[in-house]
Amino acid sequence: MNCYNETRNNIEGGLNKIVNNGLIIIINTQGKSIRVLAKADKILLNNTNLSFAFVHQPDTGSLRETFFVSQFPSLFTIQLPPQNGDFVIDNYTFEIGGKSKKNKQIEQIPNSFVVKDNIEQGFGNILPLWKFGFLY
Repeated sequence: MNCYNETRNNIEGGLNKIVNNGLIIIINTQGKSIRVLAKADKILLNNTNLSFAFVHQPDTGSLRETFFVSQFPSLFTIQLPPQNGDFVIDNYTFEIGGKSKKNKQIEQIPNSFVVKDNIEQGFGNILPLWKFGFLY
């Protein structure tokens, strides 16, 4: 085995351990191969607290997505949509954003929702991000 393959196997083995110990969540696009670590489409930390442990001021968008994904129990499969939206869960598409986020990206997608941070109540297909904390 050449040096490149050994290094790649070590990295993949290390990532497997990190995933299995619950530090990161790997999300792939809907319909992609099951080999998760081969080419992960999105890697998120397991929870927002870890973000603050590694970075002084984490990106707000990443914090929102990390919170959203971390609230779903393991019995749900979370994937990236093939086109628009941030996540697909059980054939429902979710677009995550702040208070001013519009539904323009997902308006043509059936069963789609905008999940907004910094709002108290939802209406129509707009849901407050904080309510997903009750799923945990």
